[in-house]
Amino acid sequence: MDKSKMHVSPVFIARNIQADHADLIHDVAYDHYGRRLATCSSDQSVKVWDLDEKGSWKLKSSWKSHSGSVWKVTWAHPEFGQILATCSFDRTAVVWEEIVDERNQSYWLKRVTLVDSRTSLTDIRFAPKHLGLMLVTCASDGHMRIYEAPDIMNLTQWTMRDEFDCKMSCSSITWNQSRIHPPMLAVGSDDSNNSAPKVLIYEYNDRVRKWSKIDVVASATDPVYDLTFAPYMGRSYHLLGIASKNVQIVTIKPIQTQYEQQNLNGSQLPQKIEIRTVAQFDDHTGQVWRVSWNITGTILASSGDDGTVRLWKANYLDNWKALGVLNDSPDGQHDESRDDK
Repeated sequence: MDKSKMHVSPVFIARNIQADHADLIHDVAYDHYGRRLATCSSDQSVKVWDLDEKGSWKLKSSWKSHSGSVWKVTWAHPEFGQILATCSFDRTAVVWEEIVDERNQSYWLKRVTLVDSRTSLTDIRFAPKHLGLMLVTCASDGHMRIYEAPDIMNLTQWTMRDEFDCKMSCSSITWNQSRIHPPMLAVGSDDSNNSAPKVLIYEYNDRVRKWSKIDVVASATDPVYDLTFAPYMGRSYHLLGIASKNVQIVTIKPIQTQYEQQNLNGSQLPQKIEIRTVAQFDDHTGQVWRVSWNITGTILASSGDDGTVRLWKANYLDNWKALGVLNDSPDGQHDESRDDK
């Protein structure tokens, strides 16, 4: 047999981390360089892990961060320092900064608590570096809020720049990473009470200094629990991964590179976009909880109720296919039996 024509499945090895949280872990977040890891849990704590020279994760810090379950944790770009933000069932968002003392001991200080929400905050994300030190939160009552630190040397002061109502329960939120397009946000909803689209696209109009909803992802009608824009690598479109009852991959293509029309008041109209669902996978055979892109935006990872992490990649014809599977077996071995399904 010609070995050059044999199908060789990629091999992935899972490394276990004994997190020692006392309750369910809700989120795991890598820093910009992938050498630090933050976890948060229903035990109300946050833990930070560092990757050592042997490739093992070592616990660096652990502290109680909220008075309720901590749903999400996110890192700011390291240009602004070692900064984390968390959001919780206790209706607050908190910004934390790592301080290293003269004995080279590190600890995390609470810099600010944001208390504007009246319901559980379900997601929090820092903006891309080129937008400055900004973050967005979304809540179960449908409200999104955007905050900015006017002085990055004083993290105790944050200004709420925008607040708007999505008219449905919000579960997740993500920033578009592109520098050359207007700022864009996608927000997902886990509302199961209606059949309306569960992913909304918002864009910022710099002339009128206002965010507005410009479109919806019509194919996403089931509750959404996570979504994320791929890193922008100069494509003519944006890539969005969606975790719902299945995995969806969506392209968002601007069809006006600049605002060309004006309303009667002379202000610019929102940019027009074309949204296409280019892939949909039901391989998890159940709820999909998380999606995440690699650094080049070419591989999407998803995790679901079937206890697997699945990888998806497009070929040269832009057809998305399964790349590999990691299961939850005790030895962390790759399950090749499902690769070609």
